[in-house]
Parts: sequence; structure tokens; C-alpha cells
Amino acid sequence: MQDFSEVLGVSEVTIRKDLKELEGKKMLLRSHGGASPLSSLINDRHIDEKEKIMVDEKIRIANAAVQLLKKDDRIIIASGTTLLYFARKISMTEPLTVITPSVKVSLTLCYNPNVEIIQLGGVMRKSSASVIGPYTEQFLGGLMCNKLFIGVDGIGIDFGLTTSSIGEAHLNHYMLDAAKEVIVLSDSSKFGKQGFGKICDIERVDHIITDKGAPQNLVQIIREKGIKVTLV
Repeated sequence: MQDFSEVLGVSEVTIRKDLKELEGKKMLLRSHGGASPLSSLINDRHIDEKEKIMVDEKIRIANAAVQLLKKDDRIIIASGTTLLYFARKISMTEPLTVITPSVKVSLTLCYNPNVEIIQLGGVMRKSSASVIGPYTEQFLGGLMCNKLFIGVDGIGIDFGLTTSSIGEAHLNHYMLDAAKEVIVLSDSSKFGKQGFGKICDIERVDHIITDKGAPQNLVQIIREKGIKVTLV
């Protein structure tokens, strides 16, 4: 902040105010002591860092997602911060089975007596606090669930859904095969972005829940493909 202030000849208070405004317009990402530019290609970041970004939007998305749960549902909750907010909102009084690679999701839900948790095993991906690898994939190969709730790092028309980890993308393929309905939980900052690993084409998705900041032109194209989009 001090460097910005000296170069531009304005106060640090003004710099912070301007950076906050630019972040709100999705033109940069603020971090402790500075800011970094946003690009269309997503880099991997730790879940603890991503959890603090667009919190209000993620909470609204989570609130909408829990309305889709029904008694005796068998669901997969993938890894990611929006999925973690979703797990925190689950307060089922009816039986629910959750399969997840995310350690944080399991720890969040383990206090709910009505939720049966199947924690997938495998190689720990520390940046997302979740597991990946052949053991995880093999277990999913024998399952069929009602719904898959999945997060992404990028949503595009041409390249579809993507994530920053190719190993996680490969695991997501098995999750898709194990679910009857695919529901994407994603804040609007992921639209038009692209990660390293492709999860699937956009046509593979049944429902996207996002916030009202999502680009309307992309939302319209997605809806024209017969995919439900809920804006919260």
C-alpha cells in the first residue's frame, strides 16, 4: 500500500477505497498489502484463501442449494469453498447420505445425526483439503446418487466447466458418472474463466446456481441450451 501511495501521490486510505471498488467490478483481486490482476486463466489457490472471497454470494448460493435436498437423498458434495458453505447450511431433520472427497465438508456435517457421511479416501490434495486419485475413483465407480453438487474454477460456453487441478478434474469425471443430476454451485467470478483441467462440456450440467453478477449474455446462452440457471 505504501508503494502505491508514494507512486500515485495519494493517501493509503484512498488506495484501499479504490482497490475495493475495482475488486467489486471484478477488475482485480485484493490481497493482504496489495492486489493482483485477474486473468481468464485460473491458478490454483489454497481453500483458506478462496473461502474469504465473495462470501455473501456464496452464502446466498448455499441457501438456494439446500432447498433442493429431499428426504433419503444420496448426494455427492465435491470439494471447494462454495460447497463448504453449502455443507454448513445443511440442517436436515430427515435422513440424508453424503459422499464427499472433502475433509472439511465431512467435518462440518459429522455433527448432524441425520446425515450419513461417506468420506472418500485417497491422496490428500492439500490446497483443497480433499482427496484425489485411483482409490477415490474406484470407490465412486460402484455408486449411483441422486445429485452431484459440484464447484468449478471456470465456466465457459466453448470449454465448459474447468478446474485448476487436472487430478481433481479427473475425479470429477467419476462423480458425473455416479450422479443422475448435476448441480453447479458457482459465484459469478467464475464465468468466462478457464482452469487447467476440463471437467465436462456445459451441456452435461442440469442446473447452475450463481449470483446476480453473472454475465447476462452467458446466462442467456446457457439457458438456451436447456440448462436451468438460478440467480440469487
